Amino acid sequence: METIRIDILNPKAKNLLKDLADLNLIKIKEDKKSDFSDLLKKLRSNSKEELSLEEITKEVENVRKSRYEK
Repeated sequence: METIRIDILNPKAKNLLKDLADLNLIKIKEDKKSDFSDLLKKLRSNSKEELSLEEITKEVENVRKSRYEK
């Protein structure tokens, strides 16, 4: 078995790939790691300053507090 990564430029190509998968000629797997990685890069690029450890800790504590209040 050979694995390749492709970038789909045209939505019609995705339909063709789905048809091939339906014929059991190929298997389509979603790459969750790259989606998260892309999101992380996007979020970091929007940030002008790095968060301090204190700011991160405060945010984590706020989230925990809101969860326990439910």
